[in-house]
Amino acid sequence: MNPLDFLTKEGIKYKVYEHKPVYTVGEAKRLTGDIPGVHCKNLFLRNRNGKQHYLIVLEEDREVDLRVLSELIGAKNLSFASEERLYKYLKLEPGSVSPLGLVNDETRHVKVYFDKHLFDAEETAFHPNINTSTIVINTKELINFIEALGYKIQMI
Repeated sequence: MNPLDFLTKEGIKYKVYEHKPVYTVGEAKRLTGDIPGVHCKNLFLRNRNGKQHYLIVLEEDREVDLRVLSELIGAKNLSFASEERLYKYLKLEPGSVSPLGLVNDETRHVKVYFDKHLFDAEETAFHPNINTSTIVINTKELINFIEALGYKIQMI
């Protein structure tokens, strides 16, 4: 399912900004710095044995220590999931990880964590499953969207 179609069907307002492909936070700041909202980076991680996967949504400037993050969420030895795992669970390519990819997780296998500071943001900006555009969406509506899919968002 196209997540933008789902948002439209649910009456959730959003705005999409087109730009050149973005692969890093530095590139994003250079190409999308004038786009409104709190800009996010999205990490797709796995635990040590690869039986559990996590989508971590953070403010783009937040530094991440995977050891500390592992302790915060109670996971053993977090590491980045492979391209194959990313595609298996979210049907996404590297560089396009986004909360909207959760529409593709049919078994609701992925656990979702949001940076606590995002809950205070009026608008959130991130790639809508493709790194050549950025979507800006009301944060509360984004949270409602994810919960409507059947996820419980956990705060970190």
